[in-house]
Order: sequence, then structure tokens, then C-alpha cells
Amino acid sequence: MVSRSYSNLLDLASGDSPSFGGERKRFPRVATVPGLLSEVDDETCNSVGSEAPSSVSQERMIIVGNQLPLRAHRNEDNGEWCFSWDEDSLLLQLKDGLGEDLEVIYVGCLKEQVALNEQDDVAQTLLETFKCVPAFIPPELFTKFYHGFCKQHLWPLFHYMLPLSPDLGGRFDRSLWKAYVSVNKIFADKVMEVISPDDDYVWVHDYHLMVLPTFLRKRFNRVKLGFFLHSPFPSSEIYRTLPVRDEILRALLNSDLIGFHTFDYARHFLSCCGRMLGLSYQSKRGYIGLEYYGRTVSIKILPVGIHIGQLQSVLNLPETAAKVAELRDQFRGQTVMLGVDDMDIFKGISLKLLAMEQLLMQHPENRGEVVLVQIANPARGRGRDVQEVQSETYATVKRINNRFGRPGYDLVVLIDTPLQLYERIAYYVIAECCLVTAVRDGMNLIPYEYIICRQGNEKLDETLGLDPSAPKKSMLVVSEFIGCSPSLSGAIRVNPWNIDAVAEAMDSALIVSEAEKQLRHEKHYRYVSTHDVAYWARSFLQDLERACGDHLRRRCWGIGFGLGFRVIALDPNFRKLSVEHIVSAYRRTKNRAILLDYDGTLMPTGSLNTTPNIEAVGILNNLCQDPRNVVFLVSRKDRKILTEWFSCCKKLGLAAENGYFIRPNHDSDWETCVSLPDFDWKQIAEPVMKLYTETTDGSTIETKESALVWNYLYADPDFGFCQAKELLDHLESVLANEPVSVKSGQHVVEVKPQGVNKGLVAEHLLTTMRQKGKLPDFVLCIGDDRSDEDMFEVIMRAKTSPRLSPVAEVFACTVGQKPSKAKYYVEDRSEILRMLQALANASEQAAKTAPTPASCGGLIINRE
Repeated sequence: MVSRSYSNLLDLASGDSPSFGGERKRFPRVATVPGLLSEVDDETCNSVGSEAPSSVSQERMIIVGNQLPLRAHRNEDNGEWCFSWDEDSLLLQLKDGLGEDLEVIYVGCLKEQVALNEQDDVAQTLLETFKCVPAFIPPELFTKFYHGFCKQHLWPLFHYMLPLSPDLGGRFDRSLWKAYVSVNKIFADKVMEVISPDDDYVWVHDYHLMVLPTFLRKRFNRVKLGFFLHSPFPSSEIYRTLPVRDEILRALLNSDLIGFHTFDYARHFLSCCGRMLGLSYQSKRGYIGLEYYGRTVSIKILPVGIHIGQLQSVLNLPETAAKVAELRDQFRGQTVMLGVDDMDIFKGISLKLLAMEQLLMQHPENRGEVVLVQIANPARGRGRDVQEVQSETYATVKRINNRFGRPGYDLVVLIDTPLQLYERIAYYVIAECCLVTAVRDGMNLIPYEYIICRQGNEKLDETLGLDPSAPKKSMLVVSEFIGCSPSLSGAIRVNPWNIDAVAEAMDSALIVSEAEKQLRHEKHYRYVSTHDVAYWARSFLQDLERACGDHLRRRCWGIGFGLGFRVIALDPNFRKLSVEHIVSAYRRTKNRAILLDYDGTLMPTGSLNTTPNIEAVGILNNLCQDPRNVVFLVSRKDRKILTEWFSCCKKLGLAAENGYFIRPNHDSDWETCVSLPDFDWKQIAEPVMKLYTETTDGSTIETKESALVWNYLYADPDFGFCQAKELLDHLESVLANEPVSVKSGQHVVEVKPQGVNKGLVAEHLLTTMRQKGKLPDFVLCIGDDRSDEDMFEVIMRAKTSPRLSPVAEVFACTVGQKPSKAKYYVEDRSEILRMLQALANASEQAAKTAPTPASCGGLIINRE
């Protein structure tokens, strides 16, 4: 039976309920202690608490990956399953950096298919013996998930290959996306079987499981969750072509920490969040963070390392020494250049071969002296593109050897059969240069392995006839499009598409001096040996602990449906303002002050027509008719527009241009809160703004009586942001001696007189009422953006001052659930109007049942 939340997500993905060849068997949960473990109904998925079906109380790390770090095979004698650790798995290797006192549990798939009637026994064995929780995926579903959505859509797109034709990955198939969501849900169910969310950390790996964070966050709002992407993350121009782009971004943002190998990948992700979700990031004390509904999602940039101990143990094997001796004799008198790549379209094997051909043509002296050994590992994917790469590789190797080779000597040795690890390491040891010409690769650890193997040991030095005390040497030619390239500053970096440049780089690597080779090797070895996989894992865990440090301090709850689900994290004292509560306080009080914001509060944000509607004006008039109320509307708009719009509201107080101009009612004159001798500074600031407007398409200048505003809301987000920073610095420089402040806001840079803000209106109102001997016993202030925070701060500070009645009811309220100095929130504009209408109704009822009191309170409404 498919759960409700599962159906919601699949409805979002496809509009239909899932169907994969009949109803899938619900596998029983695996208990961590003897006894029954009840199913957790998805009805509780929005739970704020951390109740979990687990008795484990100590801190643990749950590592989730597409495949478990296990090898599986059947015993030939009795047909039973046999399992062992896969020492080559990164998920197993990273355990070395987590510390012995941290228990590690793995969740993932097995590489082998397990029959349905064996799955329970296998799951119990793996949990008890290896602390592994297997996710058994039906074969048809797995094919759509892995070979379908992962390999046909995500993998090509993340490596910058667009589906421009059916031959290039194929068009977007929503049934494959549905399968991807389904498998991620299965993984989430497996994590929920063993998690203790108050204690455990969860670390999710790679692009196969990018929506898993949403499922986990939906069930456990405070789950301590990290995600690391091992592939590239494409630029926004590429990523935005994905039909489910927003769903994946929002799912990733349900993590506490998101890791990338390079700054480029992180920069692309941040750019996508900015362009598609409107989110901005900040860098503080070396840490990058995204504010997402009150939560700070941290960004980690650190390339993964290799397991040096494993390589060194293989280097010490007698089989390795024997293989090195065999290769030494085979290539005696020749310089070996080595390539180790998977046989897929992104590894650039054919480009490397073409560069080798070019080298032999341009430098014929290398013929007979140099040999390129290309180890081609089996492709992880499948399809026509893999077959085309294989055909092109075989044809190019044959052409080069026929043209430049001779009997008994091939310039290119292609090895396309699987090698044992010790055999591959032996090739590393004897190679003078390693070539990596991938056109796009998330990380690629081949250069790291090569560096460690070239360091060798005494036994291998003896085999090769080298002095053990002599400095080691190595050379690297690496593509600038792979993740490890930035960390290898001593390598020769190349554009693999430039065949001539790659050929010249290969020639340079052959003729460089021995001393230079030694210096480059020493530099690389120092980095690789100190930044191994344990260092990477330890660093990620430390940042994850830091990112989750305030989980228990924040009040969290979930909102949204399907993959749009997210968690709001706010101060424990921040709560929703109920109509009943405020109406009750309103009826008990006699001197009322109400401040309301306009754009985003009384009018929708971003509306092209900002003229107040009849409903809003009517409510304001009704509130102003109550002699107990003083109502003020605070706006960033100029006084001429406000006068025109609210000419019918005779008793409404207005504040224009964020409080610079104030008018208590229609019959009063406009006053200024701050006195300025002149506005000569505009003659300095305006030409500067015009310069940036001319060079930033989509930007505008808004001229006010007291201020100048440069708006880049409709400009390119990245370019507009950069221009805004430059403009801010420029204006601060030229206006340094002027009595103005230069501030940046949401898509604006504003120059205004010093000290002008909306808080002045609140200060003016409270002070005026106190001077009249009428202390407000009810204050309501509603706003929606940063400029309103000044009002909130003033009225909250006034609670402990003589400007308010000792028993005053104070309601500072922001629009939307977000971090604020306000103590209350309302959901949207419609809720505000309902609440204000309820207050107006209370006034009308009071007027009918009692005589009008002589005293008048204060009511302030912010116009913004």
C-alpha cells in the first residue's frame, strides 16, 4: 500500500499514482533490538518531535549511498550468500576519519540481486555482521532509477551534455523521474528503521539520492543531515534546462551541510539557488551559508582524498614487486606515459589518443622511445554512446600503431580487460608521466594514486634499480575540467579539446629536467599525503557538527507539500498571531497605537498595481473612526502619492519616504523628522547612479525628495548583485563627507539622510502620545521586510520604558515565517485584512453598546 506522502510526491512528479508492475511488497523493518518495531505511518511525517523507532542512544553516523561497501557472491558448495567488505569503496574508506568511538551504519543497495524470499535473512545478516541496512529495489524500478533517470538525465546534464536530440541522453521522461523519487523514498524508509534522530548524524552521498533529504527532514524536522555531491554541479545555464530543477534544489536545501569538491561546483549551485529560488548567500569567517526559511544551510568545499594506507599495503605485496619487474623488462629503454580511465564519453580517451598521434607527428624523435599505456576500465553506464567510444578508441589505437609502430613495438598499449589493484599500481610505479584528459569529471583520484605510488618503497626501488635515498619524481598532465586540478598546482594543466596544446604538454612532460620533476612530485606528495580520505571525512563531520549546533535551540515545523516541503526554524518565542488573541486584547484597551506597512502588507509584494483597493481603504477608515485609535501608515513612497491615494481617510496618519515626512492627519501639514540644510549630495550621487544604470540592463533610478534609490530587481541577478556592490563602494567613497547613509537592500542601493528609517515614525508616535498624557496600552505594528525591523525594535524596546502603559499589550508582527525582531507572524496579506476587519468590527460593536470615550488612543499603520 503506497503511503500518503509517497503519493503526494509522485503526484508532484507525474500527476499519477505510481505503478511498477503491480503492488510492491512492503518489506518488514529490521529491528536493532529484539522485539517488534511498529510501522511509522506517514501521517506523522510533519512531526516536530524526534520520536524514532530505535533504542540506540549513543552518537552514530548513518552513511547512505547508492551501493553498500560490500562484495557479495554465492558459495559454490551450499549456494548461500557470502559477503565481505569492498576495500575499494569510498564509503568504507572514509570511516577512518570518523574516529573509533563513532558507530557507523551503512544504508544502500547490494550490487547483486537477492531473491525476494531471501531478503529478510540477508538483511538480518548484514545488519548483525556488517552494520549494513540493504535497500532492496525491484529490478524494473532500479533500471528506471539508475540506468534511466540517473544515467540518462542527471549524469549527462551534470557533465554539460544537453539532450538536444534523442541520441544525446533522450528527452525528459517523467516516468523515470517518478522512479527516482520512488527509490529515494525506499532509501528514506531504510534510514528511518535505524535512526535515532536526537543522536545520529546522516551523511548522504552523490546525485543518486538528491531528494532523500526532503523525506528525512519531513519525518524528523531536526535530523542532523549532510550531503556530498561527488559529481560536477553544472552552471545555471545548463542546470535550468532540467524540468525538475526547483524540486531538486529545494530537496538539497533540506540538508544542514552540502559538500562539493571545488569552488566552481559550489559557485554554480549557489548561482542556481539565487536565480531560480531567489536565495542569497553570505560568507562569514570562512564559512559560506544560505539562509533558507530561518535555517542556515552551510556549504562545504573540500576535494576528497584517497586511502593512502590501502595503496601502501598493496605496494608492499610481493605480487606488486613481481608485476613491476615484469613491466620493467617489457618496457625497458622506453618512457611510459600512463592513462587510466573509464570507457565513457566524458573521460576523453579519444582526445588523449589524438594528442599522442599529434606528438608523434610533430616530434618524430619520440617514436620508439615513448609508449602510451591506456588502461580502459569497463564503463559504468551502458548505451550507444559507450559503444561509440569503444569503437573510436579501438580504431584510433589501431591507426596509430599501424602508422608509427613496428613489429614487436606498439606506441599505444590498450588494456581493456579488468586489472587487479596490484597490477594497476604496478603501472603507476613504472610510468614517468600520468595523463588525465577528461572533458568533465567530478573529482578523478587517478593523479592522487599515481603520486603515492611513485613515492614507492625500498623494495620497489630495489626492483627498479633506484637509490632509495634519492628524491622521487613524477609528472602530471591533467585536464582543467576535473575536480582535482585546482589542488595539483605542480601539474601541467591543459584544455583537452585543444589537441595541439595537449601534445605540447606531453612533450614538455618528457623533456622537463629531473630536478623539476622532483620538485613537482614533492609538492604534490605533500598535499596528497596530508589531505587523504580520512582528513576529508573528519573535516566534513566537524563542519556538520557545527552546522547542526543550534538544532535544539530553534523551534521547527514543516510546511509545504511533496518536494516543496521545507522546515521553518525560528526563535522559540516566535509564534503565530491569532485573531482571537488580538481582538481580546483590543477590546480590553482604550489607548491604541497601530502601525501598518503597505507594499507586502496591505498590498501584495511585486504587484504592478500598488494602488490601495476599496477593501483596504474601508478597513482603515473604520479603524480611524474609533476615537480610541491613532492609525499611522508608513510607506517608502513619496508624500504626493500618499496624499492622493488616501485623501478620503481624513483621520489617517501618514509617513512617507520611510519616515522622513510625517503627517498626523489629513488637515495637518507634512513635517520632517530629520532637518537637512540642503540636498546638494544628490548632484554627486545621481550621476554615479546613472552611470551604473546605463551599464546594467534592467536597472532603474527612483528619485525621491529625500532619497535616491537604484533598483536592479529586473536586471540579471548575478550581474546586478556585482554592480550593486561596486555602486555601494563608489557611492560611499564620493559621499564620505556628506550627511547621508548608503545602504544596500533587497535588489536596491539607497542613499538617504542619516538617521532616517521607519523607526522614527514609531518614536514620534509614542513620544507625542506620552506628551499628551495618554500612554498607549495597545500597540500593533505589522511589516514584511527589513526596513520594518526598525519599527519592531522601537516598540519592543518601549515595553520597558515610560512611553507605554505598564500593562500595555504589544504586538510586533511580521508577514511570513522568517527570522525577525517581531514576536509574532501572520501568513499573508489576506490574513492581515481579516485581522484588521475583526478589530474594526470590535470597534463598531463597542460603539453600539457604550458611549464614545473622550480619550483617544494611538493606532499606527505602516504604508509599505
